[in-house]
Amino acid sequence: MIKMNLKCIIYGERFSFDSVKEVLAKANEKKSGDELAGVAADSPKERMAAKLVLSELTVKEVTENPAVPYEEDEVTRIILDDLDKEIYSSVSSLTIGELREMILSYEYDSDKLLRLSKGLSSEVIAAVAKLMGNLDLIYAAKKIYPTAHCNTTIGGKGIFSSRLQPNHPTDNVKGVTASLLEGLSYACGDAVLGLNPAIDTVESTTSILKLLDEVKNKYDIPTQICVLSHISTKMKAAEAGAPIDLCFQSIAGSEKALNSFGTSASMLSDGLKMMEEISKAEGPDYMYFETGQASELSSDANFGTDQQTMESRCYGLARHYHPFLVNTVVGFMGPEYLYDGKQIIRAGLEDVFCGKLHGLPMGCDCCYTNHAKAEQNDIDSLITLMGAAGCSYVMGIPSGDDIMLMYQSTGFHDIQAVREILEKRPIREFEEWAEKMEILKDGKFGARAGDPTIFR
Repeated sequence: MIKMNLKCIIYGERFSFDSVKEVLAKANEKKSGDELAGVAADSPKERMAAKLVLSELTVKEVTENPAVPYEEDEVTRIILDDLDKEIYSSVSSLTIGELREMILSYEYDSDKLLRLSKGLSSEVIAAVAKLMGNLDLIYAAKKIYPTAHCNTTIGGKGIFSSRLQPNHPTDNVKGVTASLLEGLSYACGDAVLGLNPAIDTVESTTSILKLLDEVKNKYDIPTQICVLSHISTKMKAAEAGAPIDLCFQSIAGSEKALNSFGTSASMLSDGLKMMEEISKAEGPDYMYFETGQASELSSDANFGTDQQTMESRCYGLARHYHPFLVNTVVGFMGPEYLYDGKQIIRAGLEDVFCGKLHGLPMGCDCCYTNHAKAEQNDIDSLITLMGAAGCSYVMGIPSGDDIMLMYQSTGFHDIQAVREILEKRPIREFEEWAEKMEILKDGKFGARAGDPTIFR
């Protein structure tokens, strides 16, 4: 057995690492969460040393050293068992540095990268991201266009979609309806009409689903609906006859972290099976997952692994269920994990690249909490970079201020601004509907934009 080289010398200083896991952690860009976990590089020089060592490790070496051992973790087993063995064999001898150059090469378009991705483990994809600057991440992500279909198709080239998020502190139907209709009047919601419930009960979930379904059907809106309650709640609501297009669940990168969310891989499989049988949507993609760097650390389930690598493992788990939507709620965890705007922006770019290279129609909630060292200008920058990176969708929230979850995100106007700046459009069927309603015209706001009285 050939021993891995986990050492290097930089300017006369010798660096030595104990494991692939340590190399991955210390090669990661600076994150307050990694520092909190005690896995971050002690200095910029050590970070550069780890990047150098990582660049010379092979795809095989990284694949065979997962963050959590195969026999101890169901997420690891799903990631590795799902690999296309033929594709993996064809690239296993490449170094991570060589793989990075291949991905960035003009010879590799979306089809080739999506095929290649089937042979890459989540740790390998995370490793490549650690060797990329922000511009590399944008350039590489923009090349990849994974698509999925529920009632409409997400992720197409030139498409910049939005989730309309009409949250309310008490799930009040009138309050939800006001935000919902306002968002629709600004051409938001082509990805999904999706509400985070304040009350995670079957009754509340069902009442909101009925409202969303009624609005969607009354105005013949080509989109999908979802209430982001726990998967167990959603399954009970669906069994009781609630209208349902998508089944939602927050996921994590280890079995222990999944369990802390009250779920498991088998429960996700049960949810998908149920949706294939009873969903009112066309399909075949019925699942919606949300993630966010450091959720594993917050539940003491990161196993000494850095937060970006664990986040990438979320995407390896997600692709097993061929979801319609996945998004990283990038700044929601707070400054303990992503300290400021710079770290939030970096994490968003990492997540969208890693998600898309996993073959997922990846979205991003460009957000921050009020105690983070961030401001709206940072989020303006991030949503614009997301558009440039080919991010599938972002959030549309009244004034960008979620009054239920108490965090700052992106508003209805922001989405249209990015569409016009970067010459992007909503999903085509939704755009045609918005044009018919005079909300949009030739890719810009039309005569009735921002006028919710059109929904009478």
